Amino acid sequence: MTGPSFSNQLGLLERRLVADPRAFRELFTADGMEAVAWEFRQEELGAKFTRQLWEVLSRDDDSSRLLMRFLWQLPLGKKRMFVRALDEHLSGRYPMFSGLSENWPAGNAISPYIRKPSERSEDFELVNKGFLGYMDLGFTRRDVELFVWLEALRDKQCAEAPCELGVLLAGHREPQGGCPVQIHIPKMFELIGTGRFREALEMLESCNPLPNVTGRVCPQELQCQGMCIHKQSMTIGQLEWFLPEWEKLADPQATTRRFAGIRDPWAAAVRPPIAIVGSGPSGLITAYLLAAEGFPVTVFEAFHELGGVLRYGIPEFRLPNQLIDDVVEKIRLLGGRFVTNFVVGKTATLEQLADAGFARVFVGSGAGLPRFLNVPGEHLLNVMSANEFLTRVNLMQGHRGDHETPLPTVAGKQVLIIGGGNTAMDAARTARRLGGLVTIVYRRTRAEMPARVEELEHALEEGIELAVLRSPVEFSGDETGFVTTATVEVMGLGEPDASGRRRPIATGRTAEMPADLVIMALGNSANPIIKDSEPRLTVSAQGTIEQVGDGSKETSLPGVYTGGDAARGGSTAIRAAGDGQSAAREIVRTLARFEAEEVTARVARALAYTELAGEIPVIVAKQHLSVGIEEFTVRAPVVARTAQAGQFVRVLPSPDGELIPLTLADWDAKAGTITLVVQNMGTSTIQINAMRVGEALAGVAGPLGRPSDLHRHADDATVVFTAGGLGLPPVYPIMREHLRLGNHVTLISGFRSADLMFWDGPEERIGRIKAEFGDQLEVIYATNDGSVGVQGFVTTPLEALLNAARDGAGRRIAEVVTIGPPMMMRSVSDLTRPYDVHCVASLNSIMVDATGMCGACMVPVTEDGKLVRRHACIDGPEIDAHSIDWDKFLPRFGLFRAQEQESRSRHGL
Repeated sequence: MTGPSFSNQLGLLERRLVADPRAFRELFTADGMEAVAWEFRQEELGAKFTRQLWEVLSRDDDSSRLLMRFLWQLPLGKKRMFVRALDEHLSGRYPMFSGLSENWPAGNAISPYIRKPSERSEDFELVNKGFLGYMDLGFTRRDVELFVWLEALRDKQCAEAPCELGVLLAGHREPQGGCPVQIHIPKMFELIGTGRFREALEMLESCNPLPNVTGRVCPQELQCQGMCIHKQSMTIGQLEWFLPEWEKLADPQATTRRFAGIRDPWAAAVRPPIAIVGSGPSGLITAYLLAAEGFPVTVFEAFHELGGVLRYGIPEFRLPNQLIDDVVEKIRLLGGRFVTNFVVGKTATLEQLADAGFARVFVGSGAGLPRFLNVPGEHLLNVMSANEFLTRVNLMQGHRGDHETPLPTVAGKQVLIIGGGNTAMDAARTARRLGGLVTIVYRRTRAEMPARVEELEHALEEGIELAVLRSPVEFSGDETGFVTTATVEVMGLGEPDASGRRRPIATGRTAEMPADLVIMALGNSANPIIKDSEPRLTVSAQGTIEQVGDGSKETSLPGVYTGGDAARGGSTAIRAAGDGQSAAREIVRTLARFEAEEVTARVARALAYTELAGEIPVIVAKQHLSVGIEEFTVRAPVVARTAQAGQFVRVLPSPDGELIPLTLADWDAKAGTITLVVQNMGTSTIQINAMRVGEALAGVAGPLGRPSDLHRHADDATVVFTAGGLGLPPVYPIMREHLRLGNHVTLISGFRSADLMFWDGPEERIGRIKAEFGDQLEVIYATNDGSVGVQGFVTTPLEALLNAARDGAGRRIAEVVTIGPPMMMRSVSDLTRPYDVHCVASLNSIMVDATGMCGACMVPVTEDGKLVRRHACIDGPEIDAHSIDWDKFLPRFGLFRAQEQESRSRHGL
């Protein structure tokens, strides 16, 4: 039974608070809390008292926070009594309280709000909305704060803090479980449990500036929550995510106010500048921590959007992009700068960044090279990597009608996801939302799947099927080159392997599964771009960048540090963040010895370079060349500085456009410009060609691909170029370099007719280069209708040259380089093969990221009698034409023909 004094004391509290706020704290402590304490000395809490107590807690004022601290400090038995009272007396108002007291606190809790499968499986809205999701059901923000506080009341304040520190195991460098970014988890619970939410957030962000990101995607069941002694573990990740999101609701201007008055570190110039390569989790946390210490920081990102794998790899139903943007904004408020469309290893090397003034470089470039099974049929259309599929959806928003990136047709199609990790879950659930009939194919059983339990459960709830103990051994297709069937081998399970999971064993039995789209989610390898550009870097056999010291993040290149997937291979966002945190601390320790004058000079150079690299790619000149073909001169100074013959750039015409590979037709390092030639093909190229001088492209990244492999040949030999139509612009800089080397060059330039020719006049490019090099360059024109030069295709004069060389009547042919329409390149390849003449094809096939991450531009080639894959963007674009399996490769150019036609129709083009 409740005590008669409680209501009186509560009324007295309210009257005294209005009359004399200064006396409030003493009065409440002396009188009000004694009444509350009296109630808690009873066997149970009564209904009236419970409701009144909850009303005070709901006020969000000093009295409520004092009550929260009082209840936090109660012994466990009294806390249980309080929760029983909530269950008994308030569950009508709060359904989540019903049954809460059973097995509380170890085996029961208020769970975060998760949308029903029927509501979520066809949209990209957040699935697990956390505690704040209860506001969607009509509960107030204060209600949610109390739900979170009740979760904190469950905490035991374990002295060993296994959730934070993990458990040390013999023979292991890193503890099992625990928090890689060393969040003080027990302290966070204490602050929340005593009502100090803002202090909890400040403490949290002092350890981890990405809590609203890592709280969403960290595998807590393997880290902090995996070590929790409760049967139903504390929802640590959800609370990490809740705090920054709560602040945005409670105090929308808090972040701006918190960083107000911070002096721009670039203007202060008291600490040397740092370059961060990659804006994934390791790069962002390194940038934040260093910027918070007053270092001028520039983050170089290869894509046009920031976030790395957080943005391109994780769907928004798991990680909203706004959470990434929040982190980026904090770094900006600290003075950090960002340069997008900058591919380190191509746009600039690590050494060039150091030369630009950056005193230290952190490489957080990830591990984005997708793995395949290397089984027959992987070349078929609609067999793609999860990286490509997710990039097209997450980064390029291809599922939206107002964006131009094409997607494979998914609605109503049989979609197979090969793999059992988190990426497989993301791909499967994304395909489900696009209307696919999705099956996850995994070679072990459900018990061995490495995916997070929650993600797998959500996938199955959403209607995704699971085919276990199945491993694809071959894919079959139809006459158009599209996949139709997967042949899978039935597997058994043997003894555990090094991962601790039972090893799959082939049984020899097979089955067939229908497949309209196959998505490979088999993990990633390290991208070779950075290591190939810097031979002094020590890398592992798997291509990851090695750290040379025990406990150090420094690489074999002094002043260059690394972490995350670039060093670990495929890992987790939280481990990447932990690496970034360690690297930032190590960098701070090593930068005390710079003199003030050197710091000032370095900051000035690095700032100038940052601004140059961040220039908007503006069109400075335009020239009409032929029907549907335009030449553009674009301001891109850092690309122009490092461009080489044979390379290309990745162009984003507009924010809602698609990424297009365009070969570098020319460049001027002094003027800081590049030349691009664009032909009307699809919606995006038509829209580019409609642009005018003064307009800006949304992004230009490069130079990409490997430069042409140039050699000095004998004086009696010639290098033959066959340029078909738009193949002439990429041919031009390559043949120019051959001429500068002293090689004789024969150019066979083919067009359909005279009225479509360009660059052929005496004052145009071919005429000028002919005038410069004279007889060192022979130019042969071929037109289909015979209106200029030889009638026929480029193969007609090429065959004459080959025959003359074979018969000793002409120059010996050192090599043939063919660039142009795919069928022309195949014809040149077939023609040269019997003459035993080396032939190179330059392939700008279908690409997305153009850095090797997606695997879209795979080229099937035969090496040592085996069919293997190469990628035009990192292994090419120049590839031995005789090694290409053209029958398998050519259909790829028609992969998205239907989607491109639909886009042109939609735009009235």
